[in-house]
Amino acid sequence: MNSMNTQDDMSAGTMSASDNPMVGGAAMLPSRDIIENAMNSADHTTLVAAVKAAGLVDTLKGPGPFTVFAPTNAAFDKLPAGTVDSLLKPEMKGMLTSVLTYHVVAGRMDGAAIAAKIKAGGGKAMLKTVQGETLTASMMGDVIMLVDSKGGMAHVTTANVYQSNGVIHVIDSVLMP
Repeated sequence: MNSMNTQDDMSAGTMSASDNPMVGGAAMLPSRDIIENAMNSADHTTLVAAVKAAGLVDTLKGPGPFTVFAPTNAAFDKLPAGTVDSLLKPEMKGMLTSVLTYHVVAGRMDGAAIAAKIKAGGGKAMLKTVQGETLTASMMGDVIMLVDSKGGMAHVTTANVYQSNGVIHVIDSVLMP
């Protein structure tokens, strides 16, 4: 298994699906879809629970392709106390769906594609999310940084986790529309 770090992923830009990094202690198999792989990651149990509560499992098992910026459990833990519990309540399904789809961009954009878009945009790229609003991507050294509509920032900590229906980039904060 090739254990490349994010900086190597970004500069190489040629990482193949067979070289997927481990995520949450589990192998991320490129033959599996986004949900199948996320369910195997010990670092993404909160995200999986949220996707289930929002009724987005079938969507993210669909053909896509999707680019998913996947917050870790630690990212969700950074939210104010009670936020996750509140969002998981049935009456908050609309808001939860909005937050989750704000982490998804249509198409398969690996790190090299995002970096190229940032370069073409003079240092910034606007990524339209499935939710409808945009994320602003930029480079912080060799790391992709995302800024949400409220000014919150997330860094891609593991890039280019290829799936049968897209690509996942693990991020260290939850983005808010």
